[in-house]
Amino acid sequence: MSDPYMILQESEEKTTAVKTAPPSDLPDDPYKEPDKEKKPRKTRREDPSESPENNGGKNGKTPRAVVGKAGKKATRRRIAGRIGVCVGGLLVFVIAAVLITCVVLLKGPSESMRNALVLSAKQASATKWIPGLFLDHALVEQIEKDSKTVTHDVMSMDDVKPAAQEDEQKDEWADAIDGIRFDVIIKPNFKAYMLIIKDPTRVSVGWGSDYAAGKSGGMKIFGIAEKYGAVAAMNGGEFSDVGGMGAGDLPMGLTYSHGVRFSGNTGKTFMGFDKDNRLIVSEGMTVQRATELGIRDGVSFQTGNALITNDGANVSYHYAPGNTGVAQRSCIAQRADGAVLMLVTDGRTAQSLGATYDECINILVEYGAVAAGMLDGGSSAMLYYRDYYNLYNYDLSELDEYQQQGLVNKYKAFTRPRTIPTYFIVGEAQNNG
Repeated sequence: MSDPYMILQESEEKTTAVKTAPPSDLPDDPYKEPDKEKKPRKTRREDPSESPENNGGKNGKTPRAVVGKAGKKATRRRIAGRIGVCVGGLLVFVIAAVLITCVVLLKGPSESMRNALVLSAKQASATKWIPGLFLDHALVEQIEKDSKTVTHDVMSMDDVKPAAQEDEQKDEWADAIDGIRFDVIIKPNFKAYMLIIKDPTRVSVGWGSDYAAGKSGGMKIFGIAEKYGAVAAMNGGEFSDVGGMGAGDLPMGLTYSHGVRFSGNTGKTFMGFDKDNRLIVSEGMTVQRATELGIRDGVSFQTGNALITNDGANVSYHYAPGNTGVAQRSCIAQRADGAVLMLVTDGRTAQSLGATYDECINILVEYGAVAAGMLDGGSSAMLYYRDYYNLYNYDLSELDEYQQQGLVNKYKAFTRPRTIPTYFIVGEAQNNG
């Protein structure tokens, strides 16, 4: 039989031993100075995507962190992917919004609004296809056909007088610079720019290459101004423009530059200066007729773009009330005294929706035009005037990069001034204009 006292004593010793045992991280000798802690060696962290549990990254799990160049590349790819998804989603949203808006407006109750939208879209090569997505093809063709219905207002040339000449006591050229007047025109729905060149002999056609010799290649408006040493320039005639992104290699229609002819289709609206420096505007121009007139410079554009014509005694204004489409527009015109008018409008922005066909005629009537033709518009509509911002004390901070190079009108957002084959150009003044 065991001694109870001894059992109790052993139990107390064990309990005391448990209570007084030193922690495992302390030395056995409490008076002994502990060894200095050794820092663990740095080891390469494993890519969790390559761990056995992840089956070499084939389980589709995205690693939380990957160290080194591979990790940085993976992070950049993930960020780029997320940005791409966001941009793509935004683009899809914008396209969807535009399409929905087109559906609502084109099929809405307002026939006039529908027609205006159709004709506005038809003004640009890049958007000509849009109306066909929502409307029957026959209806779109009918809207276009109706827009070409012309009404003629006739006035005696003796009664045509520019607003600037109404005050007989004032010389309209008194404040002109080198024989050129520059006006900015503000209308309710658009902004326009007008150059008036007193001497018509200064106006000619410049082209990007020697088309008459079989060469090709268009130029930007800044390049054409440099090539010819032009004071001013505006876009010229028609050219092949596949998908709205053509480079303007070759002009379409009968084209002349400084007496050299490039023959094309003659069944278009022709605008050109003859040997007497008169602007001839006609629907169709044959080589024979051009030779008889002594055409020195001229371009062609789509049929139906003769705005104002005259027979020497009377002036006819070719209005098209059904052509309600708005866009950037450009026109070449001439007054009875020989002064040449170059008109370009802004368009397709919140600040300037664009001008209609008839609105351009009305402006030209205000300026006393007796002959005028519509040139290519949209992204081709450009007016250059060298150093105008200094001549007229513009604040350069309010001009975009192209306007600071001499472009007068506001070019389309997110795009660069395009390359086209022909321009009307203005040479240096002779004897102060």
